[in-house]
Order: sequence, then structure tokens, then C-alpha cells
Amino acid sequence: MSLLPDYLEDLGGGVYAVDTGFQRPRFDAAYLLVQDGRAAFVDNGTNHALPRHLGALDALGLSRDAVDFVIPTHVHLDHAGCSGVLMRELPAATLWVHPRGAKHLIDPSALIESALAVYGPEEMARSYGTIVGVDEARVRTTHDGMDLMLGSRRLHFIDTPGHARHHHCIWDETTRGWFTGDTFGISYRDFDVPGRGAWIKPTHPPTQFEPDALRESLARMVAFDPQCVYLTHFGRVPDPRRLARQILQLLDEVIDIGHRQRRAPDRHAVLRDELAALYAASLRAHGVDVTPATMELLSMDVELNAQGLGGWLDRQDREQARGASA
Repeated sequence: MSLLPDYLEDLGGGVYAVDTGFQRPRFDAAYLLVQDGRAAFVDNGTNHALPRHLGALDALGLSRDAVDFVIPTHVHLDHAGCSGVLMRELPAATLWVHPRGAKHLIDPSALIESALAVYGPEEMARSYGTIVGVDEARVRTTHDGMDLMLGSRRLHFIDTPGHARHHHCIWDETTRGWFTGDTFGISYRDFDVPGRGAWIKPTHPPTQFEPDALRESLARMVAFDPQCVYLTHFGRVPDPRRLARQILQLLDEVIDIGHRQRRAPDRHAVLRDELAALYAASLRAHGVDVTPATMELLSMDVELNAQGLGGWLDRQDREQARGASA
């Protein structure tokens, strides 16, 4: 096999990470699975990733019609934004998506509107391009506990809400690893420490953050005794049990921040500052030298997670108000 392009990494076991180029290097991964001459993409980044996906197939000597499946873990645009244009290039592929997300990939107008509200039109165009829908006839929906065979390779699906209600994760029996989307948090390779491994945190942007559901999803995944997780942000990471403990510890502290600051004046700014301080303290405890440049790498996460935490607090208030008036 010829030398792989710098955006394509062989992770072993027929799994390849495609750095989609979103935001910065080693920030957003898609995965290409290869088994018995057949292939599947798990997550696919934004429209701008299309040349890399096609280049990965070329580098591995795979034709376009060797791809059987395109499988976004959920429909957020950094995971599924390339689905429409990618499917146009893959004549034999079907797209498998959580049933709550299918309509949004067939008609992405609501996704586009939601992303515009968060990012604005200039950033939307720069980061995501023009999102197109997937032909409904080529879309299939998953269900909790189903299996999909890629050649002789079994892929097992479970529903994993907490980050989003339209989220499933995929268990790869061959490598005993989970393709986790965002359910299993975010771990940037910039924060790996020799002898201590990866640092990880939960991710909870708007609009469907549900802490209790996230805890249950993590418990279900750890019960499979995985050897690794394949994170969209970013890469293959070992020692999932330790990672899950760190996510849960930080999740508890995030929820405590929310409760303490529920009625704070200028609440969003306060939540943002407290989350930044929490991440900085956790990174220092992990052995990372925290600098302004370090925190700049987390600035988008801080902003979006503060929005998600605030949205969860507001939903709690609305639910309590409905209960009081019932």
C-alpha cells in the first residue's frame, strides 16, 4: 500500500481516521471502516471534508461503490454535515441514522436554521458550506440493539441520549471499541500527558443536554468492557473506564455550577467563566501546563457548553412551572 495522505491515519483492525479539517488539525474525525473489501464511513464532518473522504478511498484502493454504509452518530453538522454531498458520490451506499435524526438529513432546513442561530451566516458559510439533503429512498433508521454487517464485521447499535436525543453509538466487535460521536465526551490530543494519557470532558452544547440520560448512556457503553473509544473529537483513545470516570466527575461539577448560578445576573457570562475555570483546574490536575493558548483551544467548547447548560436550566424551570400549575 502506498504512503497514506497526512489526513488519513491507520488505527489498526481495519479502522482509519480521516481528519476532516474542520476548525483545526486533529479536531474533527470521521472514520473509515474496511472489511472484506467493503467499507463504511462513521461520521463525516462538513462539506469541506468531501475531498478527503474520496482521497481516503483512493489511497486505500477502494472504489466509490465499495462503500456500503454512511453512518452519522447524530445529525450535528460537524458529524453529519457532509452526508448529502458524500452520498451523491457513493452509488451503492445507504445512510443509517437514528430515527429522530432521519428527517433532518433528508430535509436539512431545520439544521441549517439552528446552526445559523448559533454561529451566524458568515461562520456558517465558512465552516459548513451549503448543506444538501439525502435522497429519502437511500435513508435507513437504526434502533436500539440492532446489528449491521459490513462484510463479516458486526456493528452493533445502541441509543445513547444525553448529548442529543438523536444519538446512537456503534460497537465494533472486531476492535472492541465504540464509535462514540459526542456521547463519550471530547479529548483533544493537545492535552495528552506522558504516563497519564488523555484528558477528557463532557460536551453539552444546545439544545438537548440531559445529564441523567448521559450518565445512563455512559454506563451502558462501559458495560461492554471496551478496549478503546473512537472519538469524533479526536481519535482512538484507550482506557475507556478511566475516561468515563473523569467525564462523570466533571459532569457532576458542571451540574453543581448550574445549580449555584441558576439566578445569577448575566448568567451566561458567569457560566462561561466558571466552566473555563473548571476545565483549567482539571487540566492542571492532569499535568497540563495551562496557558492562554491552552484555553483558546477550549474557547468554542466553553461558549457552547455554557449555552447548553443554560438551556438545560431553563427547561428545568419550565418543567417545574408546568408541574406547579397542573
